[in-house]
Amino acid sequence: MFSFNVISGTVAREIIVQCRPEIVDVVKRAYLTHHLGHSVNPNSYFLRFAEKPSARIIALPAYLGGDYDIAGIKWIASFPENINRNIPRASAVLLLNDYQTGYPFACLEASQISAARTAASAVLGAEYLVGGRVARKIAVVGSGVIARNVVEFFAAQRWRIGEVAVFDEIAEYGDLLSNHIRLSIGFPAGSSASLESAIKNADVVVLATTVAEPHITDSNAFASEQVVLNISLRDIAPCIIATAHNIVDDIDHCLTANTSPHLAEQATGNRDFIDGTLAQLVLGEIEMGTGRPKIFSPFGLGVLDLAVGMFVYERALRQQRAVSVEGFFGETKRWSS
Repeated sequence: MFSFNVISGTVAREIIVQCRPEIVDVVKRAYLTHHLGHSVNPNSYFLRFAEKPSARIIALPAYLGGDYDIAGIKWIASFPENINRNIPRASAVLLLNDYQTGYPFACLEASQISAARTAASAVLGAEYLVGGRVARKIAVVGSGVIARNVVEFFAAQRWRIGEVAVFDEIAEYGDLLSNHIRLSIGFPAGSSASLESAIKNADVVVLATTVAEPHITDSNAFASEQVVLNISLRDIAPCIIATAHNIVDDIDHCLTANTSPHLAEQATGNRDFIDGTLAQLVLGEIEMGTGRPKIFSPFGLGVLDLAVGMFVYERALRQQRAVSVEGFFGETKRWSS
């Protein structure tokens, strides 16, 4: 009951690399458990800084029931200026709590877990919106850790992809990701000179940037039937969202914090542009219409971090790679006899 283990980011990353298809299934089951109401997922809490307007630290507390029965919290910092130092934008830790006693039993470096659950969610959404695992062309906008993880999960799910076009406002970063995709992942890939050329004729568009407000404003930016993974949530103008088919992971969560869907709600005064959730699509409770772009906007639920974190924790224990902290709890009895 009173054991406490630490899982390093190196161990978490190696487990994730070994188990990406299993993690996609973990995320799928977590979504379905949440859809059935066997979860508690409060709004995220944002710590912001007056002198660092682009930076924030976010707390995501959650409880996931069903087969998981686990509580916990992810504390994740997003400091976009980090990329100017060639260090990742995000850093995070995840605490897991025993549901029976409330005692924490593990602390995991969670930037790897957060990236993996985000990528697994995106690739799962792409499969159900495309209707398979085939794409003649995938456009990737943004070239950071999340973008890399998404393409790695596409490969792990054995997608057949004709080419990957990468666009980043900083051409050097785009070249680094396209080289990684081509040399390490094995998909044909190259950098695009413009956002428009990257998106053109793409079956799937992956938006994984750090922008704070919409920059894709042309109402014809996306083609009919094009699948858009709106991972960074704030790239797309509300007028585009309002006239597309929209799937989210959780309606109430996604329509907050001035995400593109939230801006569309503010502009239209309603949520009629939302077709439903990914869980509803997986279960066949809704069908997607045709003739418009199909946009998946995953806000990123704390229950997903718990599910993937628990998976990594159990694998680390099994592989004897968890670090036990002896005597972590100073008292284990209310009174000594």
